[in-house]
Order: sequence, then structure tokens, then C-alpha cells
Amino acid sequence: MFAFVQMSNAQVLTQEIPLIPAPESIHFSNGVFLITSSTVINFNDKEISSDIDFFYNYVNKMYNLQLITNLSSEKRDQQINIFLSPNLDSDVYQLTVDSNGIFINAGKNAGVFYALQTLIKLLPVTNVKELSVPYLLINDKPRFNYRGMHLDVSRHFYPVAFIKKYLDYLAMYKFNYFHWHLTDDQGWRIEIKKYPLLQKISAWRNGTRFGHLSDQPVEYDSLLYGGFYTQEEIKEIIQYATLRHITIIPEIEMPGHALAALAAYPELSCNRGPFEVGRTWGVFKDVFCPREETFIFLQNVLDEVIELFPGKYIHIGGDECPKDRWENCSSCQALIKKENLDNENGLQRYFTNRIATYLRIKNKTAIGWDEILEKGLDSDALIMSYRGYKGGTDAAINGHDVVMSPASHCYFDLYQSRISDGRIAIGGYLPIDQVYSFEPVPDILNEKQSKHIIGAQGNVWTEYIKDEARVEEMIFPRMAALSEVLWSPKKNRDFSNFSLRLTEHFKFLDFLKINYSTAFYDISSRVSPNGNNGVIIELFSNYTNGDIYYTLNAGDTSRNYILYDEKIVIDHSLGIQAFVFDGEKIKGKVFSQLFNINKATGKEINLVNQPHAEYNNDGSFSLVNGVIGNLPWIPSEWLGFSGKDLDATIDLGKLQSVSSVEINVLKDEAGKIFLPKEIKISVSDAGNVFKEVGDLGLQSINKLSPKIRIQFPETRARWIKVFAQNDNGKDWLFVNEIVVE
Repeated sequence: MFAFVQMSNAQVLTQEIPLIPAPESIHFSNGVFLITSSTVINFNDKEISSDIDFFYNYVNKMYNLQLITNLSSEKRDQQINIFLSPNLDSDVYQLTVDSNGIFINAGKNAGVFYALQTLIKLLPVTNVKELSVPYLLINDKPRFNYRGMHLDVSRHFYPVAFIKKYLDYLAMYKFNYFHWHLTDDQGWRIEIKKYPLLQKISAWRNGTRFGHLSDQPVEYDSLLYGGFYTQEEIKEIIQYATLRHITIIPEIEMPGHALAALAAYPELSCNRGPFEVGRTWGVFKDVFCPREETFIFLQNVLDEVIELFPGKYIHIGGDECPKDRWENCSSCQALIKKENLDNENGLQRYFTNRIATYLRIKNKTAIGWDEILEKGLDSDALIMSYRGYKGGTDAAINGHDVVMSPASHCYFDLYQSRISDGRIAIGGYLPIDQVYSFEPVPDILNEKQSKHIIGAQGNVWTEYIKDEARVEEMIFPRMAALSEVLWSPKKNRDFSNFSLRLTEHFKFLDFLKINYSTAFYDISSRVSPNGNNGVIIELFSNYTNGDIYYTLNAGDTSRNYILYDEKIVIDHSLGIQAFVFDGEKIKGKVFSQLFNINKATGKEINLVNQPHAEYNNDGSFSLVNGVIGNLPWIPSEWLGFSGKDLDATIDLGKLQSVSSVEINVLKDEAGKIFLPKEIKISVSDAGNVFKEVGDLGLQSINKLSPKIRIQFPETRARWIKVFAQNDNGKDWLFVNEIVVE
């Protein structure tokens, strides 16, 4: 017997073992064990036979290699031995590969399955007949008990075969919960036998909106779109998930996002319709009315859902519920009075608690988005926190279990590349390094409160994800990063090391023919001031095994690219193009960026009001860095002010002539981002007394947006003050790049 040695992460990589998620501990020794057609899978308990079958079928499918299985309590040398060990916890496993064979010890089925998922990633990613596995010793267990992924099938519907494939992807990364978003305004996707109109009407919409929700004018196609899963199909999918140790959480949205159901049963609304299934995205004002007949309907629906899904949790939504209809509904107002509720918010609390109580009677636990907490929550519902960390933090402090799912780190429908390929996403920007930086447990929580953070979840909303290939591209490889956040010990996480493993892991994804994003290879730029003379540009990529080549002649068809080896100083307007080259081919997309160098570029700028922390980019400097934000917008190029005005003062460094100021502003009403009511430009030669030189109202701004240019008679000034008034104290003002000429 030889001794195993602990290796550093870098040494692990030299062994070309790109395990994701990384195990708790790993030791290596020299040598490999060969799995051949004569290899026997020896296991000691019938209980794990389905897990053995999973591995057997994978090897057979991918390598055309049929192994031998044998139920026996005796371990055999030169074979694969898989044994349940009562002294180990459920998800814990130990994997040993040495000259005597492969040995897996696990507490229960799930541990065996996770060990086999690790073993699969140790196998070659080419079609060979003998499978070499390196000698090693792995001890492993998950950090969090809840490791979830979500899929919205209401906005776009996916067949049973793809749902199974999606479950395989979750299993591959050791996720154990699948949150299935089955109902929404745009479609009802689950068969409820008591209410057949949900299948006949609610599952189908008469057309779908073209383009982005912010696009004007609004256009629709005329295609009937939809579908639903029969109860037999759902049972089939649940069984498939169970064999992969995944619990499915169904979501039945209420009281909002109910338009599809109301199209079939308008009597469940406040004004009784008529309605049609939603053809566009966003939030609709018609919601379930909290009358007795509505609760009877929902309880009957939930009864069938409970009968189908064996898991502990039922998701009831609770997000984005407008109160307009309730405010003008006599029965709602009578209920508020009868139950001594404060207002319509109290009515939603009553609604949520009533449904949660019903589920508790049925031995289920309700899950709701974090809005259900802010209305006041009397039940034991689990909170899913998506609007940042606050909802989850407050819930944990108040003793509720929490699944963290902040959009800033867990919304995989956001763009993952700054480089546009012409396809649209809902907005926002979530690169893989930001996913990997996610820490589900807020520092503010003490040890007792932290235990209420049971895990986290990645969400996939599908307004702009029409087909299966696009789903894959949006989740891969970001799901790999999230898996390591949820499985691996926090102290072991290191993005540089993960990046090196990921480049090898891509070969595994290629072997499985998975469509993944190459945004990991993209070049990004970092801009900083160069005194009073332009800006300094740094180029970088997460991929460190290649070289960056660039040209400053973006319009030059000869493309004289040079090796990037130091910061680039720019003092006049130009374009940069760059790419990553690994010695054989270009990796990822070609980076292209225009820099508009003007009198404000790189200069000192001060803000009276600070942007929101989640839309802060590089702070005030992003307004004078020479980079003009693109559309469709991504937050990394814009500053977002929540209910605040932009009040910026730029020091041009010296007294000089100025005659115009251009400011970029964003309009996206779906995201509650509005144009400013007014923009004022003032100038000063001494910095203490300012004179207004330009003023535009909303009507003019609306015609000129997104680039608002204000011209005024040429004047001498050193300081420029730009004031843009927020349209509403509750809404967003997004601004980018101030150009002074």
C-alpha cells in the first residue's frame, strides 16, 4: 500500500482533475486504475441499485462499455466497490482509487450518487475502451442542505424530454432541488383535473410579444403558443428526479401573476373579466380576489398538486401583486373590515397566511418570494429572497428558514457577456465571476441566525429564452460556479483556481454535447483617470492561458494587432479591438470598445447623491470614463439612482470654453426606470457660484433620449454642474457618460 499525499490546488490541476464542484478534501498518489469491460461493480445493498444503474448506463452510453454488476457484502480487489456505511451521514462519501481498485463508502443513497457523479468527472472525455482513473482519496460532503435551480416554463414551454435533461444537469453538479415555475400570467402548465379549462384555455396564449418589453411600438406575432404537462407526465418527471436525488418544488403563483388562470375562470377576479392569457411580459393588475370561491379553487388545485409532489415544499409565489383591483373591490374592502386588517397589504398577509395554514394542515410547508415577509407573516413559510439580501436577512433574524436567491448573483436570465451578439436578454449583467463571489450567509447574522440560511438557488426566467439550446447557454457555465458556492467549503473557494478547472471542464461539456456560453473568455476593460490627460485602459480576461492581442485602429481593415503587455494610455477618441489567443485559436468573442475623449473625460467629478449600491459600477468616475453605455443596457455601464436626483459637478482642471453638455439617460418602464423630469446645466469659473446655461423639460428629453444634448452660448468655465431630476421618488434614474464640448 502506498501513501496518499495532500496536494495544493495548483498541483491538483497538474493532474488534470477538473472537479466541479470541488470536494472538501482531495489527496493524490501516482498511478491510475483502469476500468475495462471485465470490471465488476460490487455493491452491498439493493437500496443503491438505482444509483449503480445510473453509473452503469452512463458508461454504456458514453463509452459503449458494459460493466458487470454484483450484489455482495464482500469487497473485491481490482473492482469498483460501493458500500453503504452506517457510520457516515446521508450525503457524506469517501472515494478511494488505488492499486487495489475503486472504493466508495457513503452514508446513504445520496452519498453514493454524489460519489458516482465525482467518479464520472474523473473519467476520460474521449471515446476509449479502457477508462483510466487517477489514484486519489476524496472525502466530501455538501456545505448547504438546499442547493437549488429554478426553471420558468410559463413564459416559454419545454417538453418532458428537456425537463429530464435539465434534471440531469442539476444532478451533474449535485443540486438537490428543482423549483418548477408552473403557472404565471403567460401560461398555466400543470393539468388540474377538477378544472379542465386550465388546460383548454389557460395553457395557451394567442400570440407573443416581439422584441424586448421596453421596445416601442409594441408588436405581437399571431401564433397560438403553449402547452401543459399531464399528471402522468409529471409523475414520470418526479420519478426521474427522485432517482437523481432531486426534490421538485412546484410553484403555483398567487395572488398575483394569475392572469392565465383568470382567463379560464374570470369569476375568481375582482371585476370578473373577461381576460386573455398574457401575450406580453411584466406585471398585470388583475389578480386573484380573496373571496371564498377563490380559496376553494386554490385549495382544490393545491390538493391535486400535493397528491402529485411528494416533497415537503409547495411554492405559492407572493411576488409583484398589484393592489389596484383590491382597492376598488367592495368584497375586498369588506374583508379588510371584517378581519380588522390595516389595508390591502394586510389583505395579502391574510391571503398568504390562509394558504400557508392550509398547506401546513396537509403536512406541507409554503415557500414564498420575499414580498410575503414585508406584508407581515404569521406562518412558518420559508422565504426565498430575490430582491437582494435584506429580505432573507430579516427573515433569518425573525426565525424563518431562508433560501437566498438575489438577482445580483443568481438570475441566470441576465446577460453574461458585455459583448452583444444581437440576441436579447431581460437586462442586467451577471458574469461567472460574480456568481462565484456569491456568499449566501450575510455577515450581519450571528451563528444561530445563520443556521436559518439553508441554501441558495439559481433562477432561470424565460421571457427571452425561447428554446432549449438557449436555456443551456444561459445556465452553463454559471451553474457550475453556483454549484461550488453551495457544495464546497467556503474556505476552499478561489476563483483563479476555479477558472483553471473550468477550462478543463469545458472539455467535459463538449463531450456531453452541451451548448454553453463562451463569455468566460471575454475580454473586459478597466478604465482609470490619467491625471488631467485622458484615461488609462487595462484589458483582462478570466482565461489566463492565452495572450491578449489588440489594435487601436478599430476601423482599420488591416487589423494590425499587437500583444497586450502593459496599460494603454488614451488621450483622444478612438476604438479598441482585442481578442484572447491561446496559440491555436481565438477564444471567445472579439472585444470592441469606442472611447469618446472630451473635456470631461478622466476629470474629477463629485456627486451630491450616491448611486444605489447594486448599480454603482465604478462610482462617479463611470460618468467621465469615455465609455458610452450601449443598448440593450447592462448595469456595469450605468449608475442607478433609486428615488434620487443626479447632482454632479465636474472639475475640468482649468478655465476653458464650453458650449454643450451631453448626458446619457435610460428609459425602461418595465424595470421602473424613467427619464428625468428636467435637466439643468450650470457653469462656474470659481467653483462657488454657478450660472444656469441650459435647461430641458421632460417633453424635450423624451424626444432626444437616450443621448440628451444641451447646447448653450459658448462660455468660459472650469466647473460644470449637471442636475437631472428623478421623475418619481420611488423610481429609478439611470445615467451614463457626461460629454462636455
